[in-house]
Amino acid sequence: MILTWSGDTSTTQSVTWRTDTSIATAVGQIAESAPGPSFDPINSKDGGIAAKSFPAKTEFFKSTSNEAHYHSVTFTGLKPGTKYVYRAGVPGKYGPENEKNFSEWFQFETASDKPEPFGFIYVGDAQDEIKRHWSRLIRQAYADMPKAKFLLHAGDLVSSGTSDSQWGEWHAAAGFINGMIPSIPSPGNHEYGSAPKTDEELKLDAREALVGGGLAEKKKPRPSIVAPNWRAQFTLPEHGPAGLEETCYYLDVQGVRIICLNSMERQADQAPWLENVLKNNPNPWTVITFHVPLYSTGANRAKGDADKAVRKYWRPIFDRYDVDLVLQGHDHSYGRSGLMRDDNALIGAKDYDQKGAVYVVSVSGPKMYELNQQPWMMSSGQKVQLYQLIRVDGDKLSFEAHTADGELYDQFEIHKRKDGAIKLVERDRIASERESGTGLKQREILFGLGGIAIVVALIAVVEAFRRRRTHAESPA
Repeated sequence: MILTWSGDTSTTQSVTWRTDTSIATAVGQIAESAPGPSFDPINSKDGGIAAKSFPAKTEFFKSTSNEAHYHSVTFTGLKPGTKYVYRAGVPGKYGPENEKNFSEWFQFETASDKPEPFGFIYVGDAQDEIKRHWSRLIRQAYADMPKAKFLLHAGDLVSSGTSDSQWGEWHAAAGFINGMIPSIPSPGNHEYGSAPKTDEELKLDAREALVGGGLAEKKKPRPSIVAPNWRAQFTLPEHGPAGLEETCYYLDVQGVRIICLNSMERQADQAPWLENVLKNNPNPWTVITFHVPLYSTGANRAKGDADKAVRKYWRPIFDRYDVDLVLQGHDHSYGRSGLMRDDNALIGAKDYDQKGAVYVVSVSGPKMYELNQQPWMMSSGQKVQLYQLIRVDGDKLSFEAHTADGELYDQFEIHKRKDGAIKLVERDRIASERESGTGLKQREILFGLGGIAIVVALIAVVEAFRRRRTHAESPA
């Protein structure tokens, strides 16, 4: 069971699950949460509130392991900011005899339809040894932020996008978490593979087999496509460019526009779509995620076609529309910028008050690469599994990177001021403010009070001088 969104995050919720092929028809049931089990249809005879059933869309899927059915439901007509319970199963007469055909009840809460404080979890490549090493990390992340609004995955969720066993490990590692917190995934290069052979290619293979190879005809390179497992198991928005459905999309969550781009193909085609999505963005915050990073943390990793394409086609648009935060993966190490614009780090006092984006590359799985230290990095690291906790509250976005065992690794805050300027606050400044008990708003208040005190003092000095002068000019 995995929750995703394919529409409005405040009034809809999508869920996808898998069964064997004997289950040809399925349903999802949903009801508003209650302190007790009154929502369960089995209790409706006692005055309970029967759950509403939604018929599932069922698709046949042939995997590397077996044949299966994927079922998906999008619950609609939900109330913003409301807790719901749901389950999946087989339609039939309500009663004990049919309960064995249903899952347990899961619980989730819809997003608010207006800006409100919330947090989410971001992770880079899980990819390898998922059950052995990634399980503890994602569970620790959930323990640190159990009320996260969503889990954001920046690509390479598995090592082979067509491997049924690896996807099984990925779903098992998060377990019930996936059924309670929606996922927002972007595809990486390991979710891609060669397209199925055409009839012409199959005929050429057969001819080569007959003559023992050496045919004059040259085989055309087969295009790389997202693995069929991706769209089978994730129910995501289909409003991206044609042909990139469910791999390029956006969602609005409580004042933040989350944009998922597909860095693996057709980067130029996504640029006009991206510009339109940003141009018509009513939210105060913008977060973008994709797999291949715009600024690489690995040696010789920035020379690939995908790396060059994302910098060429996307970065100018990020700058033009004041994107706040860019979350990436791929390089299997950690690197985080300060505010950046036009390929330059804004490090001067004046520059720090300008608008710019913070770029992050991170890894959550055990596969590690050597770090290639770069001037743009404000924080970096290697050979460490990380998860990130990101919180948005009004004009402040706070970011924390934690190791797999829960220790704080990196930290910063972005403050949006009323005049539109951006202030980046680094970890040491945050720590000193906490020790002194003052933050940015408190300092602004203190500075304001200090200014008032100075004005009052000046008025007093002027008044005292005036009185002395009046006294001196008075006749004896």
